[in-house]
Amino acid sequence: MPHDHDAHEHDQPRGHAACRHNHGAQHIYVYSPSGAVRDKAAFRRGVKRLQALGHQVEVDADALASHTRFAGDDDTRLAAIHRAAASGADVALISRGGYGLTRLLPRIDYAALARSVEQGMRWVGVSDFTALQLALLAHTGAVSWAGPALVGDLGAPGEPDEIMLACFEDLLSGQGEGSGWRLPKPRGQAASAAPALSDELYIPQARLWGGNLAVLCALVGTPYLPAIDGGILFLEDVAEHPYRIERLLTQLLHAGILARQQAIVLGQFTEFRLTSHDRGYRLQSVVDWLRAQVGVPVLTGLPFGHVPTKVLLPVGAQVSLSVEGRDALLYWGHVH
Repeated sequence: MPHDHDAHEHDQPRGHAACRHNHGAQHIYVYSPSGAVRDKAAFRRGVKRLQALGHQVEVDADALASHTRFAGDDDTRLAAIHRAAASGADVALISRGGYGLTRLLPRIDYAALARSVEQGMRWVGVSDFTALQLALLAHTGAVSWAGPALVGDLGAPGEPDEIMLACFEDLLSGQGEGSGWRLPKPRGQAASAAPALSDELYIPQARLWGGNLAVLCALVGTPYLPAIDGGILFLEDVAEHPYRIERLLTQLLHAGILARQQAIVLGQFTEFRLTSHDRGYRLQSVVDWLRAQVGVPVLTGLPFGHVPTKVLLPVGAQVSLSVEGRDALLYWGHVH
């Protein structure tokens, strides 16, 4: 379920993430392809923070438009995407996620977006943005970036998360080469159920893809889900009860998508509430179930999702994955 929220301390993933911090003035184009921006103060904070870091921020003419729950009607949001592609900016950054991009997928000029990527533009976003990322990958093979949104991340109250900001600055400066994190300690049957939790795992090359689980599942059976064999699939979601997460994963399992990957990497699944009916069924139950179904490694704890601490991930890029003990690393600086 794609969603925006004010992230809280307890949502932060366990372990650590690693990104180097670099600086360099960039032209950032902010646009709204999905939900309407309701928190104008957070929007202004995000713009000011990017400017304070020395970047030039260009705000799309309809970034604060509103039409029912959307940031303008379909034509308005479609035009904003195409203006972003034509802006010549270094980064196209969504204001927020929510819902709305799947409505636009048949009408997007993917060739124009791919040309902007060839010219050096990085498209960055999270949540509902998964739909655009995967459609772009399916139609053109172009790489985009799973990362922060302006309102929920860069415009959040207080100081932005240091790791998220460092990874974003890495992207802006062209220095990002990978992201590392610490795998959670095995609990219950997970230790014996998971081939991924052996001491070592190394995948020398695979295409990284994924994003929001609910949005990705909504693309199954459409021309907008890339057909990727031997990839590394990363997934996150918010406000979905564990049984719903399992049901979404079951759809990918029955569609044959999970078995075709070299690894599945689970990010953060947050903001759900267990009930008395669950009787011990929880998120770890889903992870254990998934590991029993698929013959590929399932890693957890990736610092990505609807949480303050999020790394940036190149969707569609060739990456390597290594695990030694509980130290996991996705890296792409060496892969051409």
